[in-house]
Amino acid sequence: MPPERPATDVALPDVATGPVEAPEGTGTDVVATSPTRGIGGTDVTDVTDVTDGSSPPTATTEDERTGSRSRRTWWFPVTALATYVVCRVATIVLMAIQDLHHQRSLVTHLSWWDGEWFLRAVDPGYPSHLPVVHGQVVANPIAFFPAFPLVIRAGAALGLDAAVVAVVVSGVTGLTAVWAVGLVGRRLAGDAAGARAALLFAVFPGSFIFSYAYSEGIVITAVAFGLLALLDRRWWLAGLLGAVATAGSPVALAFVVSCAWSAGAAIRRERRFGALAAPLLAPVGFVAYMVYLWVHTGQLSAWRMTERGGWASYPSIAYPFRIVGKFVMNPVSPTLTGQILVAGTALAVLGLVLMVRERQPAPIFLYGLFVVAGAAVSLPVGLRPRFLLLAFPMIVAAGTRYTGRTHRILVATSVVLLALMTLLETANHLVFP
Repeated sequence: MPPERPATDVALPDVATGPVEAPEGTGTDVVATSPTRGIGGTDVTDVTDVTDGSSPPTATTEDERTGSRSRRTWWFPVTALATYVVCRVATIVLMAIQDLHHQRSLVTHLSWWDGEWFLRAVDPGYPSHLPVVHGQVVANPIAFFPAFPLVIRAGAALGLDAAVVAVVVSGVTGLTAVWAVGLVGRRLAGDAAGARAALLFAVFPGSFIFSYAYSEGIVITAVAFGLLALLDRRWWLAGLLGAVATAGSPVALAFVVSCAWSAGAAIRRERRFGALAAPLLAPVGFVAYMVYLWVHTGQLSAWRMTERGGWASYPSIAYPFRIVGKFVMNPVSPTLTGQILVAGTALAVLGLVLMVRERQPAPIFLYGLFVVAGAAVSLPVGLRPRFLLLAFPMIVAAGTRYTGRTHRILVATSVVLLALMTLLETANHLVFP
């Protein structure tokens, strides 16, 4: 069994900037630099300390340590991409068999849960007045952010069925999310680590959601490429990707924290005020939607009122402690959802510890940390597999750290859990995704 790599193997140390001894008589010092890959795999050279994310990271990658040659190809996580496709095809075949037996539409089945609300946001659209019953706002499409519905609307405008467009977009952006997460892992520790991270992500239990009409694929793809843009100091690109992500889900506001940290570091160290483009642009998607709802409904807090009234959803610091406490007092008493949330909480703690041990660059670590914290205190959502998937830096940390037999065990375990989650959702709808 290959030994697990210690945390120091993938640490992101300060780049050596001291002088290298030059040949005698030259009278010059040679400054050591270290190349690193940019978003598309190109080499970027920098000599700045990067542990705060203000400059491209220059960690010694696994490929460099082992002496293997980096392929530097955009399709490098081919096993992960192929595995993702197999999982989606298997899920659709399973659902098609179920729907044939129950004489119902496969597309309708794939559009259940939040997918139904996203489609309502397309047609008839967001309501101009908050629907109220007995003095309380009831469930309506306002709770669902507009990036995904806008893409669906564009496809429907071409004459395509909106539900079909929604399912296809979810599946395709899930594939791009696998690729993007793999690129983040490759950026930190080389091709082999990136491929492992992508494979773990492709079979993570929460990835079943890519078979449904959900917006996670858009959000994760935008955030992952946005984090790479931050590490490359491409501030405008990072900000624009952040705007797309925050227009897709409020969870993406965690990326704004990463942008603010990176910009602050760049300004403090190098007086690069252009870095402010990232934190200023990233929340534009969220802010624009709030302003639209204000104008459209006359209520500035229309989204928050819908969340609380329609889904009884609101932040609660006590929520994660209540979930764990109930389980500790009586492990048999929680519902299936409660047991999943307890398992998710434990997995999140382990993931955060792993992120710390792997010494991920601050922008990546902060994004993962704030997604976990936000989901943990969001009643009644909690740390479900879908939200752990959004906190993909934890999966990247596992991919960069574990190799060989340990990685294979992790993949096999994830496949089993993914199969169980898929059966629970597609066959019985026993838990909310």
